[in-house]
Amino acid sequence: MKKSLLLASLIAAAGLAACGRTEAPAPAPAPAPAAAPAPAPAPAPEAAASAAAAASAPAGAASGAASAPAGAASAAAPAASAASAAR
Repeated sequence: MKKSLLLASLIAAAGLAACGRTEAPAPAPAPAPAAAPAPAPAPAPEAAASAAAAASAPAGAASGAASAPAGAASAAAPAASAASAAR
């Protein structure tokens, strides 16, 4: 009977220890940092003007380059007609 009483008390002690034991709770995940809103870019007037000028400069150069052969041909036409008239 002493052994059974001892065994019963050990089981009871183990059960009470198990019930009273609290596991450490898992740490809560850290909240995600709030996304900062991106600042809206405000172009300066002179920056916008220079950007517009830079955008129109290649277009003007391209149209000038396209008209250059036509201008050369029109300039050569009177010279050719003058040369043929001189013969």
